[in-house]
Amino acid sequence: MHDIFFSISQTPDVNGVTPSEKQMFDNYFQQLKHADRLGFGVGWIAQAHLSTETQKSNSMPVVPHWQGEVGLCTDFPQLAMESFRQTDRIEIGSAVVSILASGGPIAQAERIANTVQFLSMMDDSRKLYVGFSAGRFEFMARPYGITPRNDWESVAWKALRGQIFLEASEIFLRLLKGDIISSDNIRKTVLTRSNFRSDEDWLAVQEAYSKDNEVKDVESIIIPNRYNFEAISIIPQQWNRDQLQLVAGTHDPVAQEFVNTILPVRVFNLSITSPEVIDSTHKRMAENYHPDGGIWQRSYMPRTSFVFINDEPDLTDEEKSEAANIEAQQALQAYWNALEGTIDPDKVSKAANNALIGNPFEIAEQIVDRFHPEDTIMAWFDFFNHDSERVCRNMTAYMTKVVPLVEQMLEANR
Repeated sequence: MHDIFFSISQTPDVNGVTPSEKQMFDNYFQQLKHADRLGFGVGWIAQAHLSTETQKSNSMPVVPHWQGEVGLCTDFPQLAMESFRQTDRIEIGSAVVSILASGGPIAQAERIANTVQFLSMMDDSRKLYVGFSAGRFEFMARPYGITPRNDWESVAWKALRGQIFLEASEIFLRLLKGDIISSDNIRKTVLTRSNFRSDEDWLAVQEAYSKDNEVKDVESIIIPNRYNFEAISIIPQQWNRDQLQLVAGTHDPVAQEFVNTILPVRVFNLSITSPEVIDSTHKRMAENYHPDGGIWQRSYMPRTSFVFINDEPDLTDEEKSEAANIEAQQALQAYWNALEGTIDPDKVSKAANNALIGNPFEIAEQIVDRFHPEDTIMAWFDFFNHDSERVCRNMTAYMTKVVPLVEQMLEANR
């Protein structure tokens, strides 16, 4: 299966050009409608919250060297609805909404339910895919109170933030399920040694907690609820839940299993993830996927992959291959420079080794070599590339040349 990823990332390309917000969205809709015509399955939209550029002035910037905005989609429900209106077949997904930001899990649950209700009034067959997570960048959740509340929470923060995501996930999922809930019947967070990577990390938390609370020999720490509320349920209540598919953006096995105790929740994984982790995730999901979702399928875990394809006219296959490798190198160098302020040759090389790079035949070979026949590939074409016409040509080459070649190769191997 072949999905597509739209980053809508307003940052300088390899030539230093940064389009306006309007141009970025014009490019997005051009590419989305082209993807719809080509037959991509799901169009996944990168979700952002708050300005990446402004956060560089914060006391704790998380991406201090990033130029421009990491993404322009800050209201996925609205953009998803407009995307459905302008297309006929493609389904729409978020990659990914932070349920800790933009009002937190209660507000996010109500937005999502409303979006699916309005979608069903317009189209009763297509689905909304909602990828959700704690969010990649902490600054996006800090204004909503997702910060340490005392000294020992600060010391425990790396482990505690994951536990806050579990609490938020239960609230988010149970509200979407239609439950009436209060904070009294939401999971309690208890920190123990098992939550930390080392004895030293756990000892530091124990000491901070003991100092604040004047106690000794702390074996476990009960964390007060992050969200406190009396009985609530969301509006709407009567909406077609069959048109919603949830996908967790987390590598944490505990979180993957926990969310599936509530509703069927699929998972994301990156193409750079090791084969061992991929296989263990499929095994775990086969055993823990919520029964209401049916039997776990390998296609349920979309895998993001950069695609640097060159099928430009008047070039030989060798020239296309060479040009694609140059384009990939330039884009990946720009990315690591923006993310970390330096170009790390090792990281650029590793990313290139896991990207799909070359002429159509080479990319087909790479897909057959690296991916399982039942995998869903989430192809990323607009990576540091604002030439929308070229992006559309790349998409065309992928779907009209690469995909048929892959099918022929797989058939020959059977």
